[in-house]
Amino acid sequence: MQWILRIHLAALWLLSTVVSTSGAELPAADLPIEQVIDQFTQQRLETEKVTAAPQADDANLLRRLMLDVAGRIPTPDEAKAYVANSSAAKRVELVDRLLASPDFVWHQRNELDRMLLPNKPNDGDFRKYLLWAVKENRSWEAMFRDMLIGDEADENRKPATTFIKSRARDLDDMLNDTAILFFGVNVTCAKCHDHPLTPEWKQHHYFGMASFFSRTYVTKKNLLAERPFGEVKFKSKRKDDTKGEQTAKFEFLTGAVIDEPAVERSADDIKKIEETIKAAMQKDDAPPPEKPAFSPREKLVEIALRPEDNRFFARNIVNRVWDRFFGRGLVHPVDQLHAANAPSHPALLDWLTRDTVAHGYDLKRLIRGIVLSQAYSRTSEWTAGATLPDPALFAVAKVKPLTPRQYSLSLLIAANNPTQWPALDQAVQWATRREQLENSSNGWAGNFEMPGESFHVAVDEALLFSNSKRIEDEFLRDSGDRLVGHLKTLSDNQAVIETAIQTICSRPPRDDERAALDDFLQKRSADRLSAIRQLVWVLLAGPEMRFSY
Repeated sequence: MQWILRIHLAALWLLSTVVSTSGAELPAADLPIEQVIDQFTQQRLETEKVTAAPQADDANLLRRLMLDVAGRIPTPDEAKAYVANSSAAKRVELVDRLLASPDFVWHQRNELDRMLLPNKPNDGDFRKYLLWAVKENRSWEAMFRDMLIGDEADENRKPATTFIKSRARDLDDMLNDTAILFFGVNVTCAKCHDHPLTPEWKQHHYFGMASFFSRTYVTKKNLLAERPFGEVKFKSKRKDDTKGEQTAKFEFLTGAVIDEPAVERSADDIKKIEETIKAAMQKDDAPPPEKPAFSPREKLVEIALRPEDNRFFARNIVNRVWDRFFGRGLVHPVDQLHAANAPSHPALLDWLTRDTVAHGYDLKRLIRGIVLSQAYSRTSEWTAGATLPDPALFAVAKVKPLTPRQYSLSLLIAANNPTQWPALDQAVQWATRREQLENSSNGWAGNFEMPGESFHVAVDEALLFSNSKRIEDEFLRDSGDRLVGHLKTLSDNQAVIETAIQTICSRPPRDDERAALDDFLQKRSADRLSAIRQLVWVLLAGPEMRFSY
């Protein structure tokens, strides 16, 4: 029966959003995602009289796609094969191959982990859950349920509750992180007073959301539990409000309210329940507390996913996925999804939201449509003038710093002997190597800074590349399994240059690079191995390796 209900809810959404929130009529629901993206972005460019940057060349686009979908740079064989492929469908074939690969599973896990648990990175149990969920192509709706409600009896879903458990000691953390990450809304400023810049966020919204989490606690056995009673009180700071202290309702961001059924409890009943909860929080041998008939967190999930109230949940994940691939959300910043912060392309956001809900919150499908669009594959090189266009137009690709995981994995691939990767048709062997790479990246990722709004290479990272013997021993080692060891077997300077740049930069060398590097190698021919090491080091430590462009 559940699938029938979902189809019915999707139909309601389609009927209710044929017209955009901006008043524009939305395109048909059955159009390809990439076509709709390009239609709306081009319309905006034409309105603003801006000519977009041209499409990136094959080598550039392949590298970007590999980093964004697979979490790593391509191997030299992958890069050469893609550029040499003359099929008109090669991009679609590549994207579909990547989305079906173990690379996507690992990378999607890593991206969800850094979004959902940024203050507790590399939590083994939570990452195990995310890996399982991505392998199953579990819908974002189902993952939301897993993280906020969970199921302690289900070994696969149990670790998902780490999202709440890791924040359970602080009500503000539970409320704020859930509102920001799942609904795209930061209501922090409405805690002490009505939001000064956004009229729609009042104090009662903040405390109404807080009421859904106020009864949550974690037992000594690390089980997620809820008290069967408890109220959130607050005092209004509005000068015209004479109500004094108020009891918060179970109120969602849309203003929808959940009424709790009245339950009569004697003073003795309340005392026994409180003693049971206290024991569960303090004693390892205490029995698990009984699940209350009314669960505020379950009601929050229920109301957040209702067709009439799901606009925050659905629009937020669309906006966050867009932000991940374009480096900027359709609503920017991504935690300001409110009426006072309009989307750059309102009808496009509405269409993508409708499509995502109608297709069961399938994130892989949304990602496929985004990376197949012409808007995504523009070059990052702007030659049409000294001033870049408004970034909200998406007229030129944004240069993005790699995440620690992307950077670690890419360095490992770039530093390895390029002849020793499994052939493109050896899927089983590659799956094993990819898992090995993922494990090896664990020891490197902590050395690199997580990209923020204004990214600069950290001093520690610069010193690591300049002074660390670990870089020399692992990335510049003179052995048969490393790039340096392979390059030293090549007698021709041009072959060294070609192989080094193709392996590290995923492209052939330019003529000026050939000339400069050939001159460098010739002048240092007396110590050829040292010269090769310096060449590889410069490319590994350079900005072309550090960024997706």
